[in-house]
Parts: sequence; C-alpha cells; structure tokens
Amino acid sequence: MTGGGQISPPPRLLMGPGPINADPRVLRAMSAQLVGQFDPSMTAYMAETSALYQDVFRTANDATVLVDGTARAGVEAALVSILAPGDGVLVPSFGRFGHLLVEIAQRCGAEVTTLEVPWGEVVPLERIEAALAEVRPKLVAIVQGDTSTTMCQPLDGLGDLCHAHGALLYADVTASLGGNTFEMDAWGLDAASAGLQKCLGGPSGSAPITLSPAAVEAISARSSVEAGLLDGDEQRPVDERIRSNYLDLGMILDYWGPRRLNHHTEATSMLFAARECARLLVDEGIDAAVERHRVNGGAMAAGLVALGMETFGDQRHRMHNVVAVHIPDGVDGDAVRAELLERFGIEIGTSFGPLHGKVWRIGTMGYNARPDAVLTTLAALEQVLRRAGFAVGAGAGVDAAIEHYGTGATE
Repeated sequence: MTGGGQISPPPRLLMGPGPINADPRVLRAMSAQLVGQFDPSMTAYMAETSALYQDVFRTANDATVLVDGTARAGVEAALVSILAPGDGVLVPSFGRFGHLLVEIAQRCGAEVTTLEVPWGEVVPLERIEAALAEVRPKLVAIVQGDTSTTMCQPLDGLGDLCHAHGALLYADVTASLGGNTFEMDAWGLDAASAGLQKCLGGPSGSAPITLSPAAVEAISARSSVEAGLLDGDEQRPVDERIRSNYLDLGMILDYWGPRRLNHHTEATSMLFAARECARLLVDEGIDAAVERHRVNGGAMAAGLVALGMETFGDQRHRMHNVVAVHIPDGVDGDAVRAELLERFGIEIGTSFGPLHGKVWRIGTMGYNARPDAVLTTLAALEQVLRRAGFAVGAGAGVDAAIEHYGTGATE
C-alpha cells in the first residue's frame, strides 16, 4: 500500500478545552534543524529552557526541566517518582482529572484518600485541612484548573497547611498555567507539572515540571543510576527504586544537570517548541498573559450568555481560559458541534462523565485568546443555533463580547 502524499490537515479554529492552535512562532521553532543531545548548543538550549520555565512557574527551583511526553507524562513522573508503595496520598477532587490523579497514585501503590465535591464546585480549604490532620499523608495531589468542569481550585495557603502536617504538595497545572495566576514559591508548592497545548500556546508532547528542594530530596531517596551508566555509583535494591525508568525524575534531573548522564534521546523539536512557548510568555509578561486570558475568556462568557445560554458551575471559581454552558433544551449538542466544524471549521467541546452531552466547553486559550477568535466563534455559533431552531437575537453574542472589551468589564 502506498502513502497518501504529504499531510494536509484541514484549517481549524480550535476553540475547545484544548488542544489549541499552536502559535505560528512555536511551529517555526519546531522546524529548526536537529542537533545532537550533548552538542553545546543543545545543552545551552536546555539551560535556557529551564531558566525560562522558572519564570513561567514563578519559582527559583533549579530542578525545573521538561519531561518528554504529553502532560500526563509529567503528572505520572511526579507521582511515580515521589511516591513509594504504601505512602499516603490525599487527593481533593472536583472533576475528571482529580480522578486521574487517584488512578495514577493507586498504580504507584499508594494508599489514597479522596475528597470529592460535586462537579462545578471547588474543594474548600477547611475540608482539606481537616483531612490532612486525620490522614497525615506524605503527599497532597491536586489539580489547579480542571477543564472537565472549567473550575479553578484556589491554592493560596494550601502549601502552608500541607507543610504544617508534614505533607508535600503537588499540583497539576496543565490547563491553567499561563492563563491563570499561579505562584509556585509564594504558595509553597513542592511539585507542579504542565503541558504546552493549553494556555502555553504550543503542541502537546512536552511536559514542563518544577520541583522544590524538598521534592528533590524525596525523589533522590529513591532514585538510582542506570546499570549501564554506573561510575562509582551504588545502585539501590530493585524494590527501593522508583517504579519507572523513563519517568524517573532522579534520572531526568541527572540528564539535565551538571552530570549530563544519558537517560533518553531528548525530543529536540519538542524542546524547541517548549522553549519558544516560554519565551513568548516571558516576553509578554506572565501577568499580562493572565490578564489577556481573563479579558478574552470574560468576553466569550458574556457573549454566550447573551446568546441565551446558562453558564455551568460556580462562576467565582471559573478558569479564565474555558467556560462551560448548558446545552439548550431541544438542541442536539453533537449536531451543533458537527455543523460548527464542518461549515465553519471551528471546534468546541462537550465534557465527560456526568456532564457528557449536557454542556459545551468553549476555550479561549494560548494563541486563541484573542478578540477575533472570540468574535468569530460567537458569530458562527449564533448561525448554527438559529439553524437548530433556537431563538437567538441577531448579533447578540458578538455585541455583548464587544461591549465587554470596550468597558473592560470584570467577571
């Protein structure tokens, strides 16, 4: 069987919960020529990338690197490297990705305690504090922004609570970093990981991660040098080692650090992409990027409400970069999404679990957090809704969004 020729994906405006259209400057960076993984230019790019992500995460952590893989690889690397079988983990969960943290921690052999709230809410700090006192876990693992519900969990103050009870704090910030306020050091987190395909404006395939000295200490207590690289190093007994080779953050830190111990062949093009994502954010200013997401996300929400839709969840805790709205009664949600894609080339999302088929999730993130993308999506959605028999005021969504932009309205 012969191939079908050079790939030519259809033009799409990705306005769902992620992935999004990558910034053209990121795509250009990815097209740069490859170099060897220990070429001085390559190790210099690695050092630059580490420094840039320290700015993005708002941290002084030297242990700020990339895990080669999608955002989930970063999540799994953090948990499998910190947790030994039998360790206690507390997971405050408010959506699909809280359930994911539970599953990964269980696969690490940890003893998991879950705090759950209904989808559309966040977990109160006092409930977490009470559970910390009762469970005394080694680690608290939490999602900051869960795109399945569009909620953003408050983290300020949680690090102090965890440390007061002897626990480390890890946050999955895949969907929130770069578009919502995140303060690694000021909030006292010990580990956080992300992905490029949301507010960072890149393609999926690289997972920035940062680790506090306390997290590095916990990882170092279980990491071991690979047998083929031993040079005066002592290997730990097998049952004491981190249960993954590829996701062993101790080995990855040795690869990125002064020893430059070979671990895997660096995903060069993805490193170039990750570096450019961070460079663009730092050039824009992290606070300015967060404000851009807030303004454009607010305009999208205002436009959707003006089209006659009801937002889902506690809007005091909605992420800046994605909003969920209830699918109107009598409207076929999948048919609307299909027509938006087929006629207008615009993608929006539904959700998972208890929300599947009940809400649409519409994103304004990364490169797509800009007025023209918001207004185009609202104009197209209006037309499709009208064709679906839903009464819509002509231009209502676009007018509301423009008014939001013009007044600088707060959410």
